[in-house]
Amino acid sequence: MTGRRWLAAAALLLVAGGLVYWRRSGASSAESGAVFATRRGPLEITVLEGGSLQSLESQEIKCEVRVGYQGTKILKIVEEGYLVTEEDVRTNKVLVELDSSEIQKQVVQQEIQFEQAAATLTDAQQGYDIQLNQNLSDIKAAEQKARFARLDFDKFLGADAAETVVQGLEVEKPPSSTLPTFAPAGSPGSAGSPTNAPVAPVDPSPRPAPKGPVVDFSRFAKLEALGDGEAKQKLRKLLDDHQVAQKELEQARATLEGTRRLFGGGYVTRTDLQRDEIAYENSRLKVQTAETARDLFLKYELIKTAEETLSKYSEALRELDRARKAAVSKLAQAEAKLRSSQAQYTVQERQKKEFTEQQEKCVIHATKPGLVVYGGGNDQYYYGGEERIREGATVRERQAIITIPDMTRMTVKVSIHESYIKKVKKGQRVRITADAFPDKQLTGEVSKVAVLPDSQNRWMNPDLKVYVTTITVDGTQDWLKPGMTAKAEIQVDRLADVLYVPVQAITPIDGRQYCYVSGGRSPGRREVEIGQFNDEFIEIRKGVSEGELVLLRQPPQESGEGAGKGGPAAAGSPAAGQKAAPAAAASAPKS
Repeated sequence: MTGRRWLAAAALLLVAGGLVYWRRSGASSAESGAVFATRRGPLEITVLEGGSLQSLESQEIKCEVRVGYQGTKILKIVEEGYLVTEEDVRTNKVLVELDSSEIQKQVVQQEIQFEQAAATLTDAQQGYDIQLNQNLSDIKAAEQKARFARLDFDKFLGADAAETVVQGLEVEKPPSSTLPTFAPAGSPGSAGSPTNAPVAPVDPSPRPAPKGPVVDFSRFAKLEALGDGEAKQKLRKLLDDHQVAQKELEQARATLEGTRRLFGGGYVTRTDLQRDEIAYENSRLKVQTAETARDLFLKYELIKTAEETLSKYSEALRELDRARKAAVSKLAQAEAKLRSSQAQYTVQERQKKEFTEQQEKCVIHATKPGLVVYGGGNDQYYYGGEERIREGATVRERQAIITIPDMTRMTVKVSIHESYIKKVKKGQRVRITADAFPDKQLTGEVSKVAVLPDSQNRWMNPDLKVYVTTITVDGTQDWLKPGMTAKAEIQVDRLADVLYVPVQAITPIDGRQYCYVSGGRSPGRREVEIGQFNDEFIEIRKGVSEGELVLLRQPPQESGEGAGKGGPAAAGSPAAGQKAAPAAAASAPKS
């Protein structure tokens, strides 16, 4: 009985020892399979992203031909990848030739319309000049008529008396030598190049209309009231005639009285007496005739002639005013026609020039050396049914046909995740490697960081926020081509002496950072304080010591606890490390 008990006890001991050995051996093997010894030393903080090579500056040649909505066809185009040389630029090598047949028809039609506009302009210019000269003649004739009418009035009434009448009526005195302010316009020259001379100014201010000749000329019915004119001369003659007739009448009366005394004494015959009586009667009739002529002149002829000459003078002034206003109106019409013709000529000339330029733009010459790339430099897709650039394709206005990048200055465009963008600054140095030449390492510098996330990427994946960053490549390399894939490692910072572990060794749980320590005095999960990180390693500021072993994979018994609380990264995967780093950085303390 006792032996059996010892055998059972021995068997139990063997089983228990086997279990303990099995557990220890399994655990040690699990730990030894994915651990990392915490290191101390310099840590370079970098951001590694992939992108594509592009030229810093590119000449984009677009279609500048407007032929309507249908576009224009490419008749000839240089092969894609052709290297434009300086010799090609000097010889004006043709890169693209577009169909210009439709534009040629428009050029012919425009030539006809342009010639018609030039003829209309010449006719309008000649009409303007003719109207200007006609206005000058009409005004000069009206001024001359008014001047002559005033002379007639002055001649009849006398200058002083006439001036008194004119001033009392406020009748405008016509200028003797002043002409209206017309100035001849510029001649159109040849039909192809008219002179846009300013149109002659005309004074449009209204002239005061002369009042009607309401004058009492009876006050001039005396010799001293008249001036040295026809009226005074005629009145003086009438007065002289009357005076002579009176003297002759007195003489005839004296003779008749003497003859009557002689006839009473019988010294003369009756015949002599009758003769003297007839002479006396004739003298008396002459006096009456002279008095009647004088009175008729003073009462009627003087007033009539004065009013008639004054009326003619007033009417001449009105005609002069009408001539001036008519000149303004006619010249304004001629000016409007001339300006309209000039405007039409300018429009047709501009359209002719535009069509000619459009025809010239159908042939595109080389203006800058570089590599020929079809389409726009940043075009990746074709929108709106655009055809691929080739001979026979139809291109629309403003569509890029060829892009000639500047091969001497290259850049790398990369998209930086929003968790890294606060680290990337303008001026940081960058190590660049082209996938086509992995053995050649280039250097560069961050030249531009986008302020807003990439809009194109936002539409494709709204949850992913990336910022386009431009990196300028140092120097000139002939073997670099636009479109090559490249990796850019941006040197953000360099930590001189820090503890660090792989990024996949950190597990975020409930907003805190943990790592799993294997062996040592306190194995198991341990909370740590992290700092800066790159794509491989992360700084440990507190929680572990140099040389301690940390698990790169979360233990199976801990996976349930971390699930859904930040998510542990899968160990051994570079992609997993890149996913874990942003999550760890989200709850890391500010450095």
